Amino acid sequence: MKSKEIRSKITDQAKLELSIEEIELDKPIGSEVLIKIQASPINPSDIGLLLASANPKTLKKVKGDFPKVSMDIDKSHLPFFSKRVNKSLTVGNEGAGKVIDAGKDSKHLIGKIVSVSGGNTFSQYKCTDSFNCIEMKKGISAKKASSGYINPLTALGMVETARIEGHSAIIHTAAASSLGQMLVKICNEDRINLINIVRREDQVKLLESIGANYILNSSSPDFMRNLIKAIIKTGATIAFDATGGGQLTDQILTAMEFATSALEQDSPISVQGYSPYGSSAYKQVYIYGGLDSSPIILNKAYGMNWSAGGWLLFPFVMALSEERLKALQERIKHNIDTTFKSTYKKTIGLEDALNPKYIKEYLKTGTGNKYLINPQIKTVK
Repeated sequence: MKSKEIRSKITDQAKLELSIEEIELDKPIGSEVLIKIQASPINPSDIGLLLASANPKTLKKVKGDFPKVSMDIDKSHLPFFSKRVNKSLTVGNEGAGKVIDAGKDSKHLIGKIVSVSGGNTFSQYKCTDSFNCIEMKKGISAKKASSGYINPLTALGMVETARIEGHSAIIHTAAASSLGQMLVKICNEDRINLINIVRREDQVKLLESIGANYILNSSSPDFMRNLIKAIIKTGATIAFDATGGGQLTDQILTAMEFATSALEQDSPISVQGYSPYGSSAYKQVYIYGGLDSSPIILNKAYGMNWSAGGWLLFPFVMALSEERLKALQERIKHNIDTTFKSTYKKTIGLEDALNPKYIKEYLKTGTGNKYLINPQIKTVK
């Protein structure tokens, strides 16, 4: 059967082309399923592949059988994108829809609504292995299920990572995001102390309304003092930073060092209460986003027992046992309309994703600004 999908291509002439192309899909075999995609969120993780570093102000329509637009890219950026130059790439990390056909091993999913990951969800139909799907409970719509993979598994993955690495409390930045709100609910359910860092007072109130206990405004002049106090109370020595730039990672590590030093009495590496190597507590910050495009600044005022590095969902998922992954997926399935509920600013059609009016809007990051694509409609009126 035929399916239309969004493609993104960077040319060797420093142009980014967004297009809608029609492809022929094979019939599903074995454990594969054919999904009619009815909802797919535009996540921050989709933007990099969709638009790269293109300038939307330079957008021009390109004539052809199907919708297509072109935007300029700074030529100095081409080396960074060398592995994707002149390649037409599918887009969309997750979505949801109804299974309309299946191979012999997945017939039980026909007619069911599933959340799906694995790319190419900005498309009318997707054929994939059922391993990439989470079957939803009866009554859950595709819209509710559409964000049932990336954010829920990322939030659960943070808690799993903290447990595996022996940390008892967590620090999270950009905490008023959809993912951040999920993490608040998970930590409350699992009785894990969570320090939430936000940038605005309205975000403080939002997190208070869903039961967050420790909420810090990084814009406050008392931010560092309050962060140290919160770490002393909770013992948090692991953080997940969505900003990925500037001084926030450095501030968190510094606060961890002050707090853990204050808590230590007989450190094995200290002499008479002092150590040139800092506290003996291991301090970890994982960077999982890039909301701040500026360089990460580390002043190294936290001894030697620390680490800052990246954290990615898919390598984490691949490292899980099949049994543990199934348990996490079951938790998502049964709580998709509560703990893992997502909200959207607007639903747009497949062609709308190429419209400069909507590109300008879905490029905006921030709480409450997520857009949803329904590939079954061309455009919203």
